[in-house]
Amino acid sequence: MSTRLSTKPTTIKEANTFVLKHHRHHRPTSRNCGKWAISAIDNITGKTIGVAICANPVSATYMDGYTLEVTRLCICEEAPKGAASFLLSNCAKIWKTMGGKRILTYTLDYESGSSLRGAGWEKKATVQPHNNWSHKTNIDGKYRDNLSIYQYKKFRWELELA
Repeated sequence: MSTRLSTKPTTIKEANTFVLKHHRHHRPTSRNCGKWAISAIDNITGKTIGVAICANPVSATYMDGYTLEVTRLCICEEAPKGAASFLLSNCAKIWKTMGGKRILTYTLDYESGSSLRGAGWEKKATVQPHNNWSHKTNIDGKYRDNLSIYQYKKFRWELELA
């Protein structure tokens, strides 16, 4: 795998363009937000076959300056097996080099999480669905889409960086 794939820094805007085209159920990050993004490149074809967008954790509980959240992970259909784990592992290595201590992400309850397990991550918690967007809109006046994915339980996955 390591000779077949390599990583390349990319802009969050470029990563979101890839997400818009290839993600099964998620849209791009709002306002192209995030800390940084990387692409996975197929060294045989030279094409981008996946992206990861990393950001501050969405939950304030984890905003300690040492925790990062992978907010989008997207692999195209023709990506080789293990490409998602490859991207997740590289996100963790980059964050550790930057001084990070923990990295986390979420999957929907019907997703297997095999790429996370393959990269050494652990399932830490179940997060119940929340449908309180209209309540938040009434408080701050910002409209939020009520996507169908918000109706599913999620699993929080974490990797502690030694």
